[in-house]
Order: sequence, then C-alpha cells, then structure tokens
Amino acid sequence: MKRRDFLFLAGGLALETGLDLMKPARLMAASDADYTLRIAPVSMDLAPGKTIRTTGYNGTVPGPVLRMREGKKISVDVFNDTDIPEFVHWHGLFIPPEVDGAEEEGTPVVPAHGQQRYTFTPRPAGARWYHTHSMAGTDLTRGAYNGQFGFLYIEPKSEPGNYDQEIFLAAHSWEPSLVHRAKTNDVGMDVMFGSYSLNDKPLGRGEPIRVRQGQRILFHFLNASPTGFVNLSFPGHKFKVIALDGSPVPKPLTVEAIQLAVAERLDAVVEMNEPGVWILGAIRDEDRAKGMGVVVEYAGQQGEPHWVAPTAGTPANTSWDYTMFGFQKAVPEPDEKFEMTFKRVPEEGVIFNRWTINGKSWPDIEPLRVKAGGRYRLVMHGGDEEGHPMHLHRHSLELTNFFGKPTSGLIKDIIAVPKSTTVEADFVADQPGLALFHCHMQAHMDFGFKMLLKYI
Repeated sequence: MKRRDFLFLAGGLALETGLDLMKPARLMAASDADYTLRIAPVSMDLAPGKTIRTTGYNGTVPGPVLRMREGKKISVDVFNDTDIPEFVHWHGLFIPPEVDGAEEEGTPVVPAHGQQRYTFTPRPAGARWYHTHSMAGTDLTRGAYNGQFGFLYIEPKSEPGNYDQEIFLAAHSWEPSLVHRAKTNDVGMDVMFGSYSLNDKPLGRGEPIRVRQGQRILFHFLNASPTGFVNLSFPGHKFKVIALDGSPVPKPLTVEAIQLAVAERLDAVVEMNEPGVWILGAIRDEDRAKGMGVVVEYAGQQGEPHWVAPTAGTPANTSWDYTMFGFQKAVPEPDEKFEMTFKRVPEEGVIFNRWTINGKSWPDIEPLRVKAGGRYRLVMHGGDEEGHPMHLHRHSLELTNFFGKPTSGLIKDIIAVPKSTTVEADFVADQPGLALFHCHMQAHMDFGFKMLLKYI
C-alpha cells in the first residue's frame, strides 16, 4: 500500500513536470494560516483554439485538494482578487454557521479585493468539497457556473488504506447558454452546456491517468456542475462503491456504472486487471463527445482509447437506487416530520421560473424549527417537473425511505429527490445555529428553492 502515491490531474500538468499539485494550499501565498485560497480569473484550454475565462482558486480548476486531519483545528485565509464579493462554502462539514460559507446563515462575506479567514475544526472524515456559495441569477459566469470548486479530504484519525493510487476527478459543465424549455406549452428557460470536463480537461485533451496492471485505484468522484446528473462507466472494469458523500456505505457494492447528482461525491475502488488504453467516461455518446471523460492508460500499452457501452439495465442507465448500499430495514419514528412539496411556478416574461417549498419561496418562507437533540424527518415530495439534489448544511441526512423502500444506515449530505416521487431522510439536530436547506441546482436555489432550519 502506497498511501501517498497520489495522481491528481489538474491545472493541465502531467506527472512528469515534477510539480506537486497535492501540496497544501498554504504554499500558494504568504500567510500564517494553515491554508490559503486565492479567488482570481483563470484561463482554461478546452480545445485547440478554444480558451475560456472563468474564476477559480489558486490559478487552477479544480482548486487544490485540501487535506485536513479530522478533529485538528485549522485556519484558511481566502483572498478575493475579483470585483465581486464571494463566499466559500465548506460542503458537508459540521462547523458553525459563522464559517460555513452561506450568506443566509450569517457568514461574513469575502469582500471584493479583500480577504476573510475561516477557522474551524474539520469533521466528519471523508471526501468533502469546497465551492462558491454566491448567487448567480441570470449571470451564467457566476456561482456554480464558474470554476470555484475543489476537493476537501478530511483524513480520519486512523485509516488503514488498501490501495495503490488515489485519484480525484471532478466533473463540470462549461459554456452555458440559455434555451427555451423543451415543452412547447412551457415558459421560462433552461441552461444548456457546450462542453464538459473531468477536472480541467475534456476527453482527449491533457495527460491520461497512468496505471499498472494489478493496482487498486481509489477514485474520488465529484459532480461539481451547476445542474445535471453525471453517469459514468469504465469499460472492462467495475466500481466497488465504498462511500457516498464521504461517508462509508453500510453495504459496499460492485457496479458497472455510477451516477452522481449535482454536488454528490462517490468513492470507489477499481481493480486494474484489463490492460489496454480505455475511456472512463459518460455513458451517453453525446456527453463524451462534449468532453465528459478521461483516458486511462496501462503501462506499456499504446493505441487509440477504447470505449464499450455498459450493459443495459445498469444503475446509471435506469434509476440509481441508493437503497442497494443501505440496510433494508426501517428506522425508529422521529420526534417530528416535516412534509415538503416541491413545485415550479411558471411565470410569463421571466428567464428562470420560481421554485417553491409548500407554496412558498425564499425569502418569504418560514424556517423549520427544531430543538437541540431531536430527531427529525424530511418527507420530500418531488413535483412532476424534474428531480432535485437536496442539501442540508452543517448536518448529515440518513436516508429512511426511497421509492417506497424503507432503508437505514446510509448517511449523505446530498439526497436526490426524483420527480413525482417521495423520499424521506432523517437528521439529528446536533449543530445549533441557522442551517440552510436548498436544492443544489444553481438556478433552482437562486430563484426561491431554499429555506432555513432554526433552533428554538
């Protein structure tokens, strides 16, 4: 086991350069903090002659992988070199609202051409991430549409490890544009994307992931896109899913394909036992053609990368059923249930429609009121428009019912609620202070799909 044999494809740099992109971010700027992040413009080469300008951290997209130790207090200095105030959200962490990175919770802003220090004790362990929490509205260069995202890995106090390489891959959608909704009788606009990437390069650009036969590779996947699911397959290989959203799954399972809703993470171990040059990429041909994928090259192998479509009926070809990773039994009844119905409200003359929870939109919506120590159940009824990746800041969610199947033991911080279905999840009110609950689709969150949880 080579615990520090990392391969991180980011910033367009190959391993041969000798530059260590895994070094702590504090090396990027003078600061007495443990880590330093600098928000600034970044250029990305998506194809020959096609360069886009976006905003990123420390000059790369994704930003540097931040590795922290569970339970060890740290500080992060964030410098904002742009003209726009920003927030950095530490997604999936149990930290106070003052440093969580959400304006709605009262986190101080990182002012334009200013700085802000975040000090917190990172927990829980696992693959988390950090990203901007600024609203974009109709500006498709802001918020999750740009390149402000990166992995945050919280190392447990003790980790045995049984892999040879650790690879972080973040999926993202680029070149957003507005299009009319597909339904001719509908109003409002959707966002479409001209290109995709895993880390900073689309499929066919940049260096391949280089492996050797017999290795065990630990992949950390992240869907950092502003909208849309990511379905991935790796011909000749299978994913042994060991964690979702950074939390170990009760029942690790080997699958042919994986699915990630917006903001979800998935950890999987892959046995390198099929020598060749392969494409790890999107199941849909059109998504791979737009760049969603990366080449994996075995040592001593050459030639064009090979793609084989996964078997019909794989999870990512049908519905991704979380319950296959959890226990098939119900949990005790909660102290209280919160019934929620999600709906879109079409409005003439607007670019994006408004979204509601029980008929109300932010900011005209009452908070969920909880008592410290209580166990509460979110009963989420998806509308018939589209699915929603739901996120509760500063708390974990235990999935308790999915597609009518009772389940337990599966801990997440993003739960995708498919359209026209009901999904239930419990949380323990053990993080006093305001906590934001919202859909992680950027346009949904921007236009009303959020509310606060408040302790009483």
